[in-house]
Order: sequence, then structure tokens, then C-alpha cells
Amino acid sequence: MTALPGPEMLDVPAGEVPLSDRRTRRSWRVTLPAYRIAATPVTQDEYAEALGEHPATTRGAGLPVEGVSWWDALRYCNALSLRTGRTPVYDLRGEDEVEREHAADGYRLPTEAEWEHACRAGTSGPRYGALDDIAWYRGNSGERIHEVRTRAPNAWGLFDTLGNVWEWCWDLSDPEVYGSYRVLRGGGWFDEHWSCRASVRRRSHPSLRIDDVGFRVVVETRGIEPLTPALQRQCSAN
Repeated sequence: MTALPGPEMLDVPAGEVPLSDRRTRRSWRVTLPAYRIAATPVTQDEYAEALGEHPATTRGAGLPVEGVSWWDALRYCNALSLRTGRTPVYDLRGEDEVEREHAADGYRLPTEAEWEHACRAGTSGPRYGALDDIAWYRGNSGERIHEVRTRAPNAWGLFDTLGNVWEWCWDLSDPEVYGSYRVLRGGGWFDEHWSCRASVRRRSHPSLRIDDVGFRVVVETRGIEPLTPALQRQCSAN
């Protein structure tokens, strides 16, 4: 099987990012190695090419895919990894069980620390630019989703990290209170300006599909090792 090209991925330098949680009033810092992140959220065309599905409620090739659950995002990551000759990261063991293969070089969801570090792009304020210039939100979206790359990128070249669609992250939100709920970041096309900030956290059940929630992907910076036919069959069976 010939490996196909993947999405445009941008280098993110190593760094430290501050995180906080409003409910617990807890703050912490996370040190990150370098990694690569997609320039845009996954589009509807990209999702359909990998999984043969069009889950979005509003159709358009350049629109971010939405109406996808956290589990759908993991399935996409594995399918994209196989299409591009990488080893899938997620061992999906059923409806509610997943193991992350840390040695795998495939596509995955960002951690929320990786997401915020990439979103901020070296800035320390709530946003990396004037909101109307960088994001589709309730004040300028006409209450509808928009194509990616139609607002200004941040300093590292990422589009739509704020506004347009919320983005799934790998992390549990607050397991003591919310159990399996996962973190969402970035704000969406229907949100007020206060939700479209680099530090804002939202949560959702991993099985829910919502019309303002999508995702983008990350890969490690280490080199790619092509899949052998045996490993390809093994990954396809998981």
C-alpha cells in the first residue's frame, strides 16, 4: 500500500505553558517537548477521505468537520495514520476503552497543554490578535460555521485555533466530578467573545456529537518508520 500525504503540519517549539481550572481554582505549568500540529482543524473532505463518512450538519469541503464525538476523532486519527504509512496511536478496545501507544508515530489528538501552547504561539494574553481578525464567533459569524483559513493565523501559522469550532483534546476534564468527560478548547462560531480565549476550558461527554465541535491532529517530531505488511494487518484489525 502506497502511503498518501497527510495534512499540513507545523513545527511547534518546545516550551512551558500555564494551565488553570476555574472550578478548583488550581493552576499548574506543563513543560512540553517540540511536536507538530495541523495548521487547521480537520476539514469535512479530509474526514471523508479517511473514513468515508460525512457527519457534519452543514456540508462544505473547506468547512471544519463537526458533529463528531471524541471517539470519532480517535478513529479518524488511526485511519489517517494508516493512510499515511504511520503506526496508529490508539488501541480502541471497545465502546469505552482505549489505550494510547506512546511509541507509535501516528496522528493523535493534542493534549490540552499542547493545544494551548500552539494556540498562544508565544503570546501571554487571552488572544493572539484582535478577535474579529482571527476568529469566527457569534459577533461576526452570522451564526454559522465558516471555511478554514479565512481568518488571520497566529504567529506560528495556525488557523482557527480560536472560534469556528471547539476542538477535542485528549485529556479528561475533571474526573472526580465529571467522570469520563473530555476537554474542549478554542470556542466556536456560536460563542460570545469571552469563550474565545486561549485559556478557556469546556467539557463534553466523549460520545456526544455537537454542531460546533471538531478537532485537529498532532504528531511527534521523531522520524517516520513505514508500516510493514504484517503490522498494517494487525493495526487494521484493532
